[in-house]
Amino acid sequence: MPIDPSQLPEMAPDTSSEQLAARMGVELVTLTLDEVVGRMPVAGNRQPYGLLHGGASAVLAETLGSTLSALHAMPERFPVGLELACTHHRSATQGWVTGTARPIHVGRSTSTSEIVIVDDEGRRVCTAKLTCLHRDNRPQVG
Repeated sequence: MPIDPSQLPEMAPDTSSEQLAARMGVELVTLTLDEVVGRMPVAGNRQPYGLLHGGASAVLAETLGSTLSALHAMPERFPVGLELACTHHRSATQGWVTGTARPIHVGRSTSTSEIVIVDDEGRRVCTAKLTCLHRDNRPQVG
């Protein structure tokens, strides 16, 4: 049985100062079983030539996709990323990018999401696909 989206933050381990998504300015906007939406500033997440770093897009995509998997799998199972594929379509140089994760497949042992990232003008910056493994137990932290 999926968890209530409002329970998700309290299920995370108490390592908030170590969260990559927080360091990159990722903000979750919508949490439902049908989609997870979040955004991230381009500023602070650029590569040396002034463009949004492709790895930053990957962080946003994995954050949104794994959150979506958690909404479906927890508390009985714990999702971990298994495979992430990103196709970068255009650059972003300013403002924010917004990602929307939607489920492609949700099963007992795996889930796959498509994550579409757009710039402030709604132009597609990146399309990603994330597959998560649903584990029986949470990996040890620390």
